[in-house]
Amino acid sequence: MVRIQDIAAHRDVTICTFGHAGDGNLHPTIVTERGDQEAAARGLLAFDDILEVALALDGTVTGEHGVGNLKREALARELDDVAIGLHARIKSAWDPQGILNPGKSLPRW
Repeated sequence: MVRIQDIAAHRDVTICTFGHAGDGNLHPTIVTERGDQEAAARGLLAFDDILEVALALDGTVTGEHGVGNLKREALARELDDVAIGLHARIKSAWDPQGILNPGKSLPRW
């Protein structure tokens, strides 16, 4: 939580964190003024900073809600080759023709 607030101060954005703090599953939410493109850019940098903190602390960039496009690269850094291979095999088993959610996968797939 302290590191998240440090990131908020460094990037000059508001970050509200909620979630399941007892089990370490945090949901930091970056809030910027609608239409403020500079703040939005700082928010994206803050998002990346938060993911880096999670990885540096041997945490995960994902939780029960899965991984969206913004987390793809960070998840690829988190997982080792064995885990990525397992994900690829599961994806292939469920979607042998590659038609489900095309283009939405880990970068190394």
